[in-house]
Amino acid sequence: MSDGSVQQQQSQPAVPVLEQQRVGEILAAVPERSQWRYRPRRVGMLWRSRTLRVVAVFTVLALCGLVILALVRDQTGTQGFLVGLGLAVLPVPVLMTAFRWLDRVEPGPWRNMLFAFAWGACAAALVAILANSFATRWIATATADPGSADTLGATVIAPVVEESAKAAAVLLLFLFRRRDFNGIVDGVVVAGFAATGFAFTENILYLGNAFGEDQQMGSGFVSVTVATFFVRAVMSPFAHPLFTVMTGIGFGIAASSARHQRFRRIALPLLGLVLAMGMHALWNGSSTFGPYGFYAVYGVFMVPAFGLVTWLAIWSRQRELRTLAVELPAYAAAGWLSPAEPLALSSMRARGRARDTARRWRATAAGGPHGRRGYAPAPITPQARAQAKAQGKAAARTVAEYESFATSLAFLRRQARRGTAGPDLAERELELLHHLWQRREVAGPALAYAAQATRRVRPRFAPPAPQPYQGYGGYQGHGTYQPYGSHARHPHPTYPYAQPPYAQPPYGQPPYQGQPYAQSPYDAPLHNPAPYNPPDQYPDQYPDQYT
Repeated sequence: MSDGSVQQQQSQPAVPVLEQQRVGEILAAVPERSQWRYRPRRVGMLWRSRTLRVVAVFTVLALCGLVILALVRDQTGTQGFLVGLGLAVLPVPVLMTAFRWLDRVEPGPWRNMLFAFAWGACAAALVAILANSFATRWIATATADPGSADTLGATVIAPVVEESAKAAAVLLLFLFRRRDFNGIVDGVVVAGFAATGFAFTENILYLGNAFGEDQQMGSGFVSVTVATFFVRAVMSPFAHPLFTVMTGIGFGIAASSARHQRFRRIALPLLGLVLAMGMHALWNGSSTFGPYGFYAVYGVFMVPAFGLVTWLAIWSRQRELRTLAVELPAYAAAGWLSPAEPLALSSMRARGRARDTARRWRATAAGGPHGRRGYAPAPITPQARAQAKAQGKAAARTVAEYESFATSLAFLRRQARRGTAGPDLAERELELLHHLWQRREVAGPALAYAAQATRRVRPRFAPPAPQPYQGYGGYQGHGTYQPYGSHARHPHPTYPYAQPPYAQPPYGQPPYQGQPYAQSPYDAPLHNPAPYNPPDQYPDQYPDQYT
């Protein structure tokens, strides 16, 4: 070995050998943080901040809103802008309530809905006004025919630009809020909110211009404004939502498709967008079909299409409820739910009844000793009444949360069957089961009673809603009122997940064989031991059942 190679080896530091016994010794030689010579580089960390993303998105939308309002005010004038704003806002609550009602089974986060509305009202409207104006001027300059340019812009340019701009909101939520985008209903609701925001801004412009025309005519009777409001806000407030819902349906079907069905996940949203553009073009071009073209398109095409889409949306919601009835019995068989809960959770009427029942039970329990013969109700002070009302609301909110988590659990299991669930399936399932476990003592009895009250099950007897009883020092259980009088402590396992939710691998085979609960739900009495049985210690409270 030459002297040069020896000197080179001596000049290079020795690499520390990683030995299990010397790991602590090696790492102990690392200097304090204040003496570090190298700092962690936060590459790309700025945009990863959720707060920064939210602030950036809504700042952009706010700037777009300011620009669009300035443009609309410039075209309509101050008075026309105020009149158009006051009239355009009237159909918005109706449309938002309708779409929110449709999303009652698994309501999406309000932040997603508000983003879709703001995108349609600000960003999409700004893109549409600028692109439509530029395209119309370019066509008029190229053809030297302003009349044909306006017609071509309304029937060809506007549908393509406006539907693409509104569809961007659905696409963004589909990509970045994928966990909240599960099916057709979610696509319809998001598209409806985006289109409602777009129609709101557009109505300000049209109604403001109509008011300006009435002012120019000098007539005290605002005929043009009334006619415009009747056509846009009374006859066809659903026009823009109906167009964009086609795109939402395409994204909804794509969301429920398996990951390996790439062609379907790409082609269906594009097909929905093309249908939306075609319907929009037909609607805008109806005035070119003659004096009665608008009414012909409205009666022959728009109304039937609206009815068909409404039926599809309601059918999809009922399908979501059936998903709960199919998927949740597996958890009932494993002991996480009572046998009656899947039946109650798959009915919107039973869900509402359960919330009302929990509110009434908890409020009555907090109000004083009631329900036992020989005891007169104690006078209730205003403070006690307010406290009872607050506790009743808290119980109803607990049941609502339980229903929401159970719905998410059923949809997660459906996604697992279809192969659309992510790699964190097991963690999400355990988290949802944890939330259900913490709320089961309040929600379980209320849902069981609601299943009986709404005749989702046929019990051997249907006892009336028992009155709560606190007597002799109050209830000493786990802090929740047991509606059927069971005041004993319920044993809780050391760990909430003492056994796996399935007896077999979660998705390797059907959750049950034969009847949903491994036996007919009506072969055995519905009421099992507490908290679902009437109390044996108070037979005088239920005289008809013990005779």
